[in-house]
Amino acid sequence: MNILAIESSCDETAASVLIDGRTVLSNVISSQIDVHKQFGGVVPEIASRKHLEAICTVVEQALEEANMSFEDIDLVGATRGPGLIGALLVGLSYGKGLAYSLAKPFVGVNHMQGHICANYISYVDLEPPFVSLVVSGGHTYLIHVKDYIDYEIIGRTRDDAAGEAFDKVARTIGLGYPGGPKIDALAKKGKDNIDFPRVFLEEDSYDFSFSGLKTAVLNYINSQKQKGLDIVVEDVATSFQTAVLDVLVTKSIKLTNELHLDKIVLSGGVAANDGLRERLEREGEVDGISIYYPPKILCTDNAAMIGSAAYYQYEKYGEDDLNIKANPNLGL
Repeated sequence: MNILAIESSCDETAASVLIDGRTVLSNVISSQIDVHKQFGGVVPEIASRKHLEAICTVVEQALEEANMSFEDIDLVGATRGPGLIGALLVGLSYGKGLAYSLAKPFVGVNHMQGHICANYISYVDLEPPFVSLVVSGGHTYLIHVKDYIDYEIIGRTRDDAAGEAFDKVARTIGLGYPGGPKIDALAKKGKDNIDFPRVFLEEDSYDFSFSGLKTAVLNYINSQKQKGLDIVVEDVATSFQTAVLDVLVTKSIKLTNELHLDKIVLSGGVAANDGLRERLEREGEVDGISIYYPPKILCTDNAAMIGSAAYYQYEKYGEDDLNIKANPNLGL
């Protein structure tokens, strides 16, 4: 099955062509990072306009790189949520219109499901069941993946997602946007010598909370300034990141052991964090748990992961009605 997938949930306009959800023939991404950097974050209206400008060219390039035409496509998939409503509407409307004109089936894809499916592209032998840690700018999930389209959410963020906390702390210490990669780079140079809190919540909870940690970093910065003391941004980055990873890794390992599973699948934008990858691999090895994560190009938003998710969704549920709507708050 030849799948054309479209992703436009935030600030990347992306299109990809895949075979059977695992073999990627093309994966084209038009990023808007430089556009939004001057504002310190994504401006929804600007993002929507940039998607409109780019989508036709991106789709045509994806087909060209795959050496295919529209007539070769068997299934069209596009992200329907979660994300920015204006941005979602561009890709979803284009995908539905294309499917209608070609008389091909269409699938509206959950963006978070796509992040999980990015690992099926990277590891051709990977199969459920496993525990998935999904960590992005807007979401932090611990999920029991029972089958390709059968998920049970065990833990989720109660306030700030991990990626959101990374971006906010980065702005606080003057690193700019996007903050996650910059904190990860600085954390390799600093010391874990600042006592930031680790919020584990209730003893039996797998939920997450990072708003208190974010506030603790802000209070530390303000306190140092008031006292006229130096702020070593490398140490702040290292101490903050270590506090986040302590919680993410501890809960992931604990849940995997509790479910008697032997695989943790990492996904989402924060899955590109080198510190998180290394900690999970190191601590997973102790308990005989294998760690999977996609290459960094498949951690951030892309259409290849949407195509993989579209394939498995279509295999189980068939096509969607073309009246399907975008849902900016779509849950798993």
